Amino acid sequence: MPRLANTFCQMTGLPRSLGLFLLFVLLAGCETAPPGIQAAKVAMAQKYAAEMPGDYFIGRRYYKPDFKFWGYVRRPGQPWSESQLVLLNEKQKLAPDRERLDFGSDNNYEYKLYGYFSGDKVYEPASNTIYPEFVLKNYQLISTNPPPIFSSQFSGRAEAEVSRYLIEKPQL
Repeated sequence: MPRLANTFCQMTGLPRSLGLFLLFVLLAGCETAPPGIQAAKVAMAQKYAAEMPGDYFIGRRYYKPDFKFWGYVRRPGQPWSESQLVLLNEKQKLAPDRERLDFGSDNNYEYKLYGYFSGDKVYEPASNTIYPEFVLKNYQLISTNPPPIFSSQFSGRAEAEVSRYLIEKPQL
């Protein structure tokens, strides 16, 4: 980048600091979102705004067979990009798929979750990561086919193409 900045400054005759600023502005404007993603962002922003505030959370099940986390959890009105990947404490209420003894059958389902973050952190060995613990008290199914929130869902890649060891982060 410094070499590019120096070349740019020499070509334009601008002072280096102003040249760096202009180069940054030009390069920052190069990245644009595909139309489908942009439309999804607008739709999701409208959906977030319509969510009623309350004493609940929104959860998106994110099942990966090798991992023990449950999925992403966010507050109503908050975007998925600010959600947290959590491990569930099921002492009070079993997770929906565990309750039916059909593990992972609810992958990508969206739920209204009642409970709270305990403040404890839980180690997940497969990812070698520490996640927040969410104590589940109850849940209500919102959708079995919610709008996409992961980049792989926008790109049209088949689910099998997404690595079983890749942990995606929500984009919207």
